[in-house]
Amino acid sequence: MAKQVVQLDRVIIRFAGDSGDGMQLTGDRFTSETALMGNDLATLPDFPAEIRAPAGTLPGVSAFQLHFADHDIMTPGDSPNVLVAMNPAALKANLPELPRGSDLIVNTDEFTKRNLARVGYDENPLETGALDAYRVHAIPLTSMTVEALKNVDVTRKDAERAKNMFALGLLCWLYHRPTEGTIAFLKKKFASKPELLRANTIAFEAGWSFGETTEDFSVSYEIKPAPVRPGRYRNISGNLAMAYGLLAASWRSSLPLFLGSYPITPASDILHELSKHKRFGVRTFQAEDEIAGVGAALGAAFGGHLGVTTTSGPGLALKAETVGLAVSLELPLVICDIQRGGPSTGLPTKTEQSDLLQALYGRNGEAPVPVLAPRSPSDCFNAAVEAVRIAITYRTPVIVLSDGYLANGSEPWRLPDLDELPPIDPAFSTAVNHVAADGTEEFWPYLRDPQTLARAWAAPGTAGLEHRIGGLEKQDGSGDISYDPANHDLMVRTRQAKVDRITASIPPLEVDDPDGDADILVLGWGSTYGPIGAAVRRCRDAGLHVAQAHFRHLNPLPVNTEQVLKGYRKVLLPEMNLGQLALLLRGRFLVDVVSYTQVRGLPFKVAELASVIHEAATDE
Repeated sequence: MAKQVVQLDRVIIRFAGDSGDGMQLTGDRFTSETALMGNDLATLPDFPAEIRAPAGTLPGVSAFQLHFADHDIMTPGDSPNVLVAMNPAALKANLPELPRGSDLIVNTDEFTKRNLARVGYDENPLETGALDAYRVHAIPLTSMTVEALKNVDVTRKDAERAKNMFALGLLCWLYHRPTEGTIAFLKKKFASKPELLRANTIAFEAGWSFGETTEDFSVSYEIKPAPVRPGRYRNISGNLAMAYGLLAASWRSSLPLFLGSYPITPASDILHELSKHKRFGVRTFQAEDEIAGVGAALGAAFGGHLGVTTTSGPGLALKAETVGLAVSLELPLVICDIQRGGPSTGLPTKTEQSDLLQALYGRNGEAPVPVLAPRSPSDCFNAAVEAVRIAITYRTPVIVLSDGYLANGSEPWRLPDLDELPPIDPAFSTAVNHVAADGTEEFWPYLRDPQTLARAWAAPGTAGLEHRIGGLEKQDGSGDISYDPANHDLMVRTRQAKVDRITASIPPLEVDDPDGDADILVLGWGSTYGPIGAAVRRCRDAGLHVAQAHFRHLNPLPVNTEQVLKGYRKVLLPEMNLGQLALLLRGRFLVDVVSYTQVRGLPFKVAELASVIHEAATDE
């Protein structure tokens, strides 16, 4: 008898298990199938920093949360509606966030006395009634997978490892996800290992069939596609979008892309992705350390390439001297800082927004650098293109502040028309630009464009344009070494003025104030966009009049920033740090910005922010 199909408008699923259980792969595959269904979605991978964390322990739990819906959503969700727990550690680590009445799918094979004791369970919670508040589906996933593979020539260990595919198949049946994409993925992944291909395919199909035949699931669920702007879409993570943005900007500027980088979590995927695109003129250099990576990228910029380096907070600290050199040389250089929890090694796989002050001021001397931040995984593409445009147009290093939440999270992305991207003209010097008093024609590398104050950029080897640059202060115009006090003052102010002039080419700060009568403004920057936006929606639905604005450009700030800040009775600024942007805005504009902060390594929860906004809006 056919089972009942129930329509839902949204679902939040969390897969959780050991870091060796394949939860990230399972979540990624379920996400890909969901993207093919046309649902809007947002994901939150959460995994240990260790490559193979201690099995069966709370610190070793790896989780992947996916929120998908038939309407526009902005976050991976606060709490799951469905928890798939592959062992006692996964259950104990995630149960506090599971609302009462939610579905709980548990792999009973792993609930042995040893595994229970390892995480502090004196008794099996599946047998004590401790889980009566949930809809528990106790399934021996491991043994059922092994049984399904009894005729496949694989080891028992390999058979057990396929249990994540069994779970994936079950969830695909439960939520009417297609299966063709996963089958094709397995064929590609195990193309050279036919027995592993067969094992994982059979396990996946067995999970689907179990859902279809078992009496434990009396209904399945369907979530209709979300209405979207017409176009071609794909699911994309922030790091992948950043890599594609750099590729697109390289194409638009007709400059070969050179990435000099040292692997560091959570930025390494950009290096991995760009290394695949040699056919597009990309050259990647995995350096021996952070300093060598940025030095090579700056050298490439001197050579007329698009120089890029990727890193996280600890690496940005090491790159500081070379970034200062790029400021002095006035060469385009893009530094992608994928922020993580700090200080020091900190929380390598967790997210934070704590590098803002370092990006703005973490260099010796007056060394101004433009800084911008994407607001979502797909927006990392746009931020990369914008960073390259600014770097090349104004002859300056630019820092892009993404973070671990954006880097590893994913969402649908509408593929852009590359011809609609802004043109990026390197405007290389091809002729001498100065005539000396004695009539001699010369090339002066520090003669400037009167509009942008960008200096002349000549590729090495251009006949007649030989020049020398370095870290010592230069004479304005000629570029000769200069220790003249007045010239140094001029050069310091000119480099700052050049950054200030970027405001002419960036949009004003846009305020979302539907009724035009809100007296509280909620500000944000970077990855807080989704949680803030969802919280503001919730407050508006409750009848509050709340405005929202979000910074893309953090240095220089949009030209209308002061006007916007002083147009509201109260300004609330949530940040995943201790209030770094709030400090800057208070000092510069003398506005009493109310700071709300957290540094837990996780994005804000929507309910939490909505409560804070409500309290601020109703507090006279």
